[in-house]
Amino acid sequence: MSSPRDVVVIGGGLAGAKTVEALREQGFDGSITLIAAEPNLPYERPPLSKGFLAGGDSFEDAVTHPRDWYTEHDVDLRLSTRATAIDTEVHAVTLDEGAPLRYDKLVLATGSTPRRLTVSGAGAERVHVLRTRQDAETLRAEFGERRRLVVIGAGWIGLEAAATAREKGSVVTVVAPSTIPLANALGDRMGTVYAKLHREHGVTFKLRTSVAEITATAGRATGVRLTNGETIGADAVLVGIGAEPNVALAEAAGLAVDNGVLVDAGLRTSDPDIYAVGDIANVDHPVLGARSRVEHWATALNQPAIAATNLLGGEARWEELPYFFSDQYDVGMEYYGQPGEENSLVIRGSLDTREFVAFWLDANRITAVMNVNVWDVIDAVKPIIAARRPVDPARLADPEVPFAEL
Repeated sequence: MSSPRDVVVIGGGLAGAKTVEALREQGFDGSITLIAAEPNLPYERPPLSKGFLAGGDSFEDAVTHPRDWYTEHDVDLRLSTRATAIDTEVHAVTLDEGAPLRYDKLVLATGSTPRRLTVSGAGAERVHVLRTRQDAETLRAEFGERRRLVVIGAGWIGLEAAATAREKGSVVTVVAPSTIPLANALGDRMGTVYAKLHREHGVTFKLRTSVAEITATAGRATGVRLTNGETIGADAVLVGIGAEPNVALAEAAGLAVDNGVLVDAGLRTSDPDIYAVGDIANVDHPVLGARSRVEHWATALNQPAIAATNLLGGEARWEELPYFFSDQYDVGMEYYGQPGEENSLVIRGSLDTREFVAFWLDANRITAVMNVNVWDVIDAVKPIIAARRPVDPARLADPEVPFAEL
């Protein structure tokens, strides 16, 4: 295979920035163009619902590389620019401004878009989503003593924002159709840990119900009417009901798409000259034996090196299991793996003090681990998960037994 000379990367988030970084680190000396729709330098998104949203971290702390880095590494960074079409026959990307860009290889890192409510009032002022720097800055301005925030959705984004709002003195209500927050991600038992945490900090939950309407006066949100008939007053509303992968560009180009862009373990799409990384990549995962699409920081951070290796003629496979982290109030957690059945949980430590490690088992083999206010766990447990070695649940639950001796 001849070496590519022109590589175009579409997507100005962490995945796009790490792709161009990986290409240069692996010795690629051809032309690289990075297309970024936002006006900001490519940045990491987790701080938007954590430190940056709280006002403790600067935006610069989230920026992947300073502007000079792109100049020094001969990367043509095009901010505030959108790719509007891909012509796979002539290998060209059409932009909203300027001449089409030719490519030998193309990497899609187009990320995802927050889902929107379709109910009456959803387009009113002070109805927010949380995806961009501007979203975070606008939402942060809504926080304050006795300011009323209604969060729609009890997932990670919604609960992290709820925690920050409470710490700023806001009155917070979380609305969700589920019975227990985070149950879809962690199961009922772990979800209950987080529900208790938020209730202790004054968050009100309205569960087993949905939003029928966002009430508004003069175009500005004033509250949320629920399907159970209750109305909750609000000075601001945050919609955190998940995200959709941005696949329209890929689909229009004729790439195989199904819950993301379908890629093999090497992150190749159905077109051999196009790769996909990050939120949009639905990977034929060699370890899980099934397709996996993960919208988390670690995916955007680490997949680009795999794509770059294969794009440049090497051979690498994406074999990492899902990893994510969350900070809420004084509780920090990390998670790695694929959870199993709820009744397979083994707990090391105390749920009451929220200092514990939770393990999901399948036939006494660890499939996932979550550490809460206990650190240096993931790296110690990863080899056990990879080896698929059975463990003794009693020893696993004993804090006195080192992981290396399981």
